Amino acid sequence: MIYYVDRSAPGEGDGSRERPFRRINEAAGVARPGDEVLVAPGVYRESVDPQHGGTEEQRIVYRSEEPLGAVITGAEEIAGWQRYQGNVWTVRVDNGAFADFNPYTTEVFGDWYFAPNVRHAGAVYLNDRMLYEAESLEECIAGEVYSPSWEPEYSVYKWFSVQEGDQTVLYANFQDKDPNKETVEINVRRRGFFPRETGRGHITFSGFKVEKAATTWAPPAAFQDGMVGPHWSRGWIIEDCDISNSKCCGISLGKYYDPENDHYFTTRHVKSPTQMERDAVCRGQYHGWMKETVGSHIVRRCHIHHCEQTGIVGRMGAVFSRIEDNHIHHINNMQELGGAEISGIKLHAPIDVTIRRNHIHHCTMGIWCDWEPQGTRISQNLLHHNERPDFCTWAQGGMGSQDVFVEVGHGPTLIDNNIMLSRCSVRLATQGVAMVHNLVMGPLTSVGDGTHHRYTPYHIRHRTEVAGFMTILHGDDRIYNNIFVQGHPADEQVKPGGPEEHERVVGTWCFDEYPTYEEWISWFDLDVKRPDMHKLAEFHAKHLPVRIDGNAYLNGARPWKNESSRLVDDKKKVTVELVEKDDRYSLKTNLFDLLGDFTTGIINSDTLGSAFEPEQRFESPDGRAIIFDVDYFGNHRGVATIPGPFASQAASEEPLC
Repeated sequence: MIYYVDRSAPGEGDGSRERPFRRINEAAGVARPGDEVLVAPGVYRESVDPQHGGTEEQRIVYRSEEPLGAVITGAEEIAGWQRYQGNVWTVRVDNGAFADFNPYTTEVFGDWYFAPNVRHAGAVYLNDRMLYEAESLEECIAGEVYSPSWEPEYSVYKWFSVQEGDQTVLYANFQDKDPNKETVEINVRRRGFFPRETGRGHITFSGFKVEKAATTWAPPAAFQDGMVGPHWSRGWIIEDCDISNSKCCGISLGKYYDPENDHYFTTRHVKSPTQMERDAVCRGQYHGWMKETVGSHIVRRCHIHHCEQTGIVGRMGAVFSRIEDNHIHHINNMQELGGAEISGIKLHAPIDVTIRRNHIHHCTMGIWCDWEPQGTRISQNLLHHNERPDFCTWAQGGMGSQDVFVEVGHGPTLIDNNIMLSRCSVRLATQGVAMVHNLVMGPLTSVGDGTHHRYTPYHIRHRTEVAGFMTILHGDDRIYNNIFVQGHPADEQVKPGGPEEHERVVGTWCFDEYPTYEEWISWFDLDVKRPDMHKLAEFHAKHLPVRIDGNAYLNGARPWKNESSRLVDDKKKVTVELVEKDDRYSLKTNLFDLLGDFTTGIINSDTLGSAFEPEQRFESPDGRAIIFDVDYFGNHRGVATIPGPFASQAASEEPLC
């Protein structure tokens, strides 16, 4: 059955074509498996709560009749502003407008939130742009630049609120704008399209614009809020949507609310947040965290931008999903929120998740896969400008910015055929990673540091059930057929072995102290039936081996000392320029002149082998072997190939996206 919704309908209807519903929520209350909800263009100021889910055979489909014509917003227009002082205006809002959730009394806060400033879930928008929150009326009046912002010139637009009786009093510094002549909106609702109850699976959400919601901080071990999301269910498709201006997260594929575990650290401070994450994994298996009940979502062809925590977040609930062909940009650029959960895409336990063909740029971090990225594949993505313009940030709590961050897992995690152009390309605080056929313009960082105490689960192959726990030894990495370019100058004063060297010098040289496989396996005397257990205990705590071969190092990038087949050229100047024209991106490069006749072999799952701890091959989620015989565009490579993401020079000249 098709239910029709039209905001401009003359009166209340029954969902028929002749008498459509006026609100999407009316259709969401009656739609059953096999039904479609067709929404006419218009602005729908509501938070949609689907009451029923579909089935694998009969989905429930919510579709905007005109692509991006139906707008679901968490904001309300607000008029009647009165000048208070100088550029500052004020208005009063009765708290009844907020129902049971007042964004202007709800602080953004939770586990792994580091920002020292008090921020609220509310926001004020001037002509579709979020204003900066002041911590006092005096700060609002002063209208000074907020220096951490990526766009400091806009940070002089500010707002502040106080509670007086049953009213929220808003003050806003609109600079030279008259708010009664501009479009001014405020956050009123918490979400856009998100079921209150878990288990509303097999829903398609297609072609909507969703914006301006008062979402709350999404911690990794507690409930994860978002403007759009399946809320701990299975089989959603979120496609062709424009999602913007979430106070925290755009799309949440994340964790359910667990009253016995949520906010434990926040309210009692007696358990570490790391232990809470272990608890969350184990408790999740009593809350339906299984392949048959949670995950297997598809997020595709969405435009996700100007959200202040993440574009897409997901703790455990994203398992077995595909995130593909999305454009994600300008995430956390205001820098008002800070913590360890900020990225274009931030996933915990992304078991068998494929992240491919996405364009991610101007984010505090590009892609961050944290805790149990087992079977995760990051492939054919274009990543660039994922750092502050002045290349510093406090929002990550000292963790910096990079295109890809893989943290605290045992693998197998696969990073292949990506173009990574930011000042820092990859951060590996983990083990069991394979990098194949990437273009890497920034350094690898954090190899081997800071995670020795992080006992982390690994899982039964291609399942969520826990198979064991182990700390991170580091290593067990494979790095084949990549091009490493010193894309950004390394300071001449960098001291060998110092922290600056690891942060600035590109290449695989940071693995120089790691053993080869032959060295590592020799420690264990496999032919000895009664080994010295004390000696073995020492070896069990050492770094795991690495396998590195077939890479090109250009412009000063440095290789692993044991790499046998490699190309090193630090004499010729490399040009890699990202060119934008008419919203299309392409590369202008002379890489192929420098590669010359250097060729490498085709890599496959047998070459990569199995990640050490979970004993799982680098393979597809369905267990099939992967042959890396196609490039960034899907072009065939043949029986021999060249390093990097392009099969040929001609391929490199095609538009990237």
